[in-house]
Amino acid sequence: MDGIYLSWMVSALALGVLLLPIFKPPWMKITLPTFVDFFRRYWIHILIVFIIYNSKDILDQLDRIIIANTGLDMTPLIYAIEGDLVLEVQQLFEAKWLTVALTHFYVSGFMFICYVSVFYFAFFDDRWIADRMTLSIAWVYILAIPFYLFFNVRVTGDYIPGMETLAYDLTPEISDWFRRIDPFTNGMPSLHIGIPFAVWLCLTRFDEDRRWNKYRSLVFVYILVTAFAIIYLGIHWFSDIIGGMLIAALAVAVADRTSEGWWKIFDERTMNSRIVTVLTNPKKALGIVLNRCSNIYQRYRRPKSKETGVLAIVIFLMLFSIITWELSNQSLPAGGIEAPQGVATSDGWMATIDNRTTGPIVVVHNLADLDFNWEIMNGTVERDSPYALSGSKLAVANLTALSVYELNSIGSSDALISTIPMEQPDEILLTGTEEIEYVLIQKNGFLSAYSLSGEEIPLGFNVVGVELIQANGLEIAMVIENEPTSIVLSRIGSSGSITIENINASSTPEQDEILESWNTPVDMENASITDFVFDDDFMAITVNVSATDRLVVYNRSNGQQWLASDAKYAVSDPSMKNGILAWSVRDHLDPTNPINKYMDGEIQFVNLTNNHTQLLTSDALHQWGPNVLENHLVYFEESAEGEVTIHIHSWEPELTVYSNVLLQVGMILGVGLVFAHIVQRQSESRLTQSHREEE
Repeated sequence: MDGIYLSWMVSALALGVLLLPIFKPPWMKITLPTFVDFFRRYWIHILIVFIIYNSKDILDQLDRIIIANTGLDMTPLIYAIEGDLVLEVQQLFEAKWLTVALTHFYVSGFMFICYVSVFYFAFFDDRWIADRMTLSIAWVYILAIPFYLFFNVRVTGDYIPGMETLAYDLTPEISDWFRRIDPFTNGMPSLHIGIPFAVWLCLTRFDEDRRWNKYRSLVFVYILVTAFAIIYLGIHWFSDIIGGMLIAALAVAVADRTSEGWWKIFDERTMNSRIVTVLTNPKKALGIVLNRCSNIYQRYRRPKSKETGVLAIVIFLMLFSIITWELSNQSLPAGGIEAPQGVATSDGWMATIDNRTTGPIVVVHNLADLDFNWEIMNGTVERDSPYALSGSKLAVANLTALSVYELNSIGSSDALISTIPMEQPDEILLTGTEEIEYVLIQKNGFLSAYSLSGEEIPLGFNVVGVELIQANGLEIAMVIENEPTSIVLSRIGSSGSITIENINASSTPEQDEILESWNTPVDMENASITDFVFDDDFMAITVNVSATDRLVVYNRSNGQQWLASDAKYAVSDPSMKNGILAWSVRDHLDPTNPINKYMDGEIQFVNLTNNHTQLLTSDALHQWGPNVLENHLVYFEESAEGEVTIHIHSWEPELTVYSNVLLQVGMILGVGLVFAHIVQRQSESRLTQSHREEE
């Protein structure tokens, strides 16, 4: 993946240097000392481009998390306007050679424009253009941030039925690279149009003697080709192109207004002089800083409209930051747990065995109020005791008995419903209907069922060698020892069963070839199911193919099967409810070149109604064991120090109390400052007009 990226980047930089003689002003000369000297003269310009480039990763991580937390998706609105227009373009021109050419142009061409559009002007010391060009590019990116975070628009090939993401799927290596750096949800506005269009506008507006006419013409041609490429490759909508042009026009206008003030402070010549002063005469440097701070204080002590406007902008930026922080931190740790051993969940409740230093204990949380928890079975539960939770019923087994609790009565003597004497089973399931609930027991491959009061219930069927079992209402699904890739379905009280045979976890030859190159070849003949979940409509099954564990989704109504995640990376812990399927995955991990940031597990989920996959976590911490609930998703997280906590993620965005207070106070201050700014501007305009009339 890095090889592809380096190839594109080196190609873009090399092309920029090679074309330098063609686009330079006629009277300029290219000399080796100039290559060295322009870094000293334009290091802040280079630093700004570097910051923009690296902040893209941070923004994309925020974008992934916020859309996962909020579901902010404006794509249906765009699709309602445009329909299948971009699909028709793709189908009209689709050709393999064109796809290959435009994919490489899409990436390396954009790198070329971004780097060269600062490098050329800095190299030839055209500071007038370099200053405005650098700020224009920066403002395009800054102005696009709110759209990327709160106006998410998916790439066309990921949304329109029948349309393909031709660039993203050209090869498995390219697909991995795009998946790693692109959340596929920041289509509006298109930076591939916004940045080059800002470059072209900047040259049109500020290149007064037209010394850069050749380069301006090249940028215009690049914009036309890029506009076609991003439509054809299944990446952007026509609306994204319009948004990119509008953002570019605004960015150039803002750059013109801010250029003088910004470079008055951050001009490299001035900055170099200041650095020398700090190093040679720190006392003088401190005096200058204190004097300027005093001047700023005096200005804001008696603010005019300019200062009031700045204060209003600062307030609204703080509000924007608070909202962004809250929406990207919706998962909260459950308190009162030291060392959790698994977790059982149902809508509204969570139970876990906490392996404390004083001994194992069962801790119960009401998810509606995480500040409170209850502790039960202190001293009578084992660290490996099986337990299950369904609705408000909790079943826990120790070495001698199985105890059933009613959690709505937790904390009172009525909480314990029954105690059923039995040897500790291998697995427990709680299932049934609203009228009657059952406790399913699996031990040594045999199944049995009990009522909540402890009476044994005939299952109606006889199955031995059960290795995996799941239940949904009265329906039971099992993986049998001698059928490792099939699932047997039966029903409590029914003697019959059906078998879903040969769950298919095969992938494309290209994916298998990559696993072969990692010395982890696929062995489909010896594949086996390692875990599964199901509901009335779907099954999700993890299948070990020797090389990795793949996640297969099976549509129960039509028998269709597909892989829910990338076939190369190991998937575990599937969980499903209400059409949401979640799992843990070590995404992007190449075992032949392990990188620390990909060694940890991340939580992904997909809405099976629209097949849109989201990345819930994206960090250096290890997350696993998701449990999907109606209003929450519960998962484990291991800190950098090795501490394991249980996190509860709410599907509905929630703001903390202190953030609500800050937002309310900030909004009131913002309204007041905006009002004051408008009144001051009118008064100042009136005074200016009066002075002109007097003159």
